Amino acid sequence: MPLFLYAGPSRDSTRRKPMPVKNLARDEVVTARPDTPVTELASTMHEQSVGSVVITEGNSPVGIATDRDLAVRLIAQGSIPEEHTAADVMSTDVRTVTPDAGFYEVAQTMSEHGIRRLPVCNENDELTGIITIDDISELLADEQQHLASVIRAQRPEY
Repeated sequence: MPLFLYAGPSRDSTRRKPMPVKNLARDEVVTARPDTPVTELASTMHEQSVGSVVITEGNSPVGIATDRDLAVRLIAQGSIPEEHTAADVMSTDVRTVTPDAGFYEVAQTMSEHGIRRLPVCNENDELTGIITIDDISELLADEQQHLASVIRAQRPEY
């Protein structure tokens, strides 16, 4: 079943509510602590088939470590992975969104800050999920397929 970008039955765009990110985000997030060895981060990324790990203290995100961070900030610099932790490679300027943020707010935040992953946090700054650019791309592809099926169903035979 397709996920529509807007919730609600109205066709009037002034009355439609944006699809909240809580309906789009993944609620299973791979996390680690800042003192986690980078070798463990890499193994976790491999085992979980993910490209990033949200670094948390308690339940709050304090950074994100990506496979690219490991390659660029560690391997390319000639550093010895066994001597480093997540705190050494993670990005600390973490942008987050609330579960009620709309699809377009997510896309705008990603675009403005050049990021591909957004942790979703509740009002207490506790991690509740994550949404990625891949999730958004998949959603848009599903919507295009849905629209294409509507067009095909309504197209006259030539």
